[in-house]
Amino acid sequence: MSRTEAPPLPEPLRVPVADSHTHLDMQDATVEEALARAAAVNVTTVVQVGCDVAGSRWAAETAAAHPAVHASVALHPNEAPRIVHGDPYGTARQGAREPGGKAALEEALAEIDALAALDHVRGVGETGLDFFRTGPEGIAAQEESFRAHIEIAKRHGKALVIHDRDAHADVLRVLLDAGAPERTVFHCYSGDAEMAEVCARAGYFMSFAGNVTFKNAQPLRDALAVAPMELVLVETDAPFLTPAPYRGRPNAPYLIPVTLRAMAEVKGVDEDTLATAIYDNTARAFDF
Repeated sequence: MSRTEAPPLPEPLRVPVADSHTHLDMQDATVEEALARAAAVNVTTVVQVGCDVAGSRWAAETAAAHPAVHASVALHPNEAPRIVHGDPYGTARQGAREPGGKAALEEALAEIDALAALDHVRGVGETGLDFFRTGPEGIAAQEESFRAHIEIAKRHGKALVIHDRDAHADVLRVLLDAGAPERTVFHCYSGDAEMAEVCARAGYFMSFAGNVTFKNAQPLRDALAVAPMELVLVETDAPFLTPAPYRGRPNAPYLIPVTLRAMAEVKGVDEDTLATAIYDNTARAFDF
């Protein structure tokens, strides 16, 4: 079995559900193909998430063209330091970049602000903090960007979509200090059960991805077990985090049923009950 081969379509869900976080622009299929495959298994709605200005523009345009797509726009936490300090080496997806300083960050944030005003843009994110790859010099740029996104989300009445990697305490600190928007979503929830209780008290949505199915992810399953049903979402984060048994192969919205069934087992409910709750929660979180 090739690692690059797409997994087969799972058994369709009986109840429609939404993928609360995907990156269609990073997947092999066309938007139309991806949506058709998703619809075939009753994944009827997706939230397309931007990670930089160009990707956020694409998300907004794609949502405008497809009723099944809602957009979320932002500068990813790792994008902010690249804008400010530059990136001499770049990555496979993004080329090298000259330092732009604070002025360049402000310019990029102004573009995100303009996109966030659009009707078919339902979220501001993924924003937040990511200490996995960012050194101390980049952390200040990340936090400045995060605070700006919080303000944009509140001003436009949009959901805030949080990327939190190795930064739980700091993300919660900034949310408390800046004042979280009315609707806040922890995308690809990565905290433990104790943090899930903190999020639940604050009314934050917790979105679980395919990694909840991984053998080594017991802390995530413990968090899901204590997360209130009315605050739980499901996502692919495709093309990343493909659920077991397809880990390492390309992910896509049509694989949501695999993750949802594993989540239903953890929650001790049937899949129809969970799918119904998740669809309602996602519609509430993103106001669609």
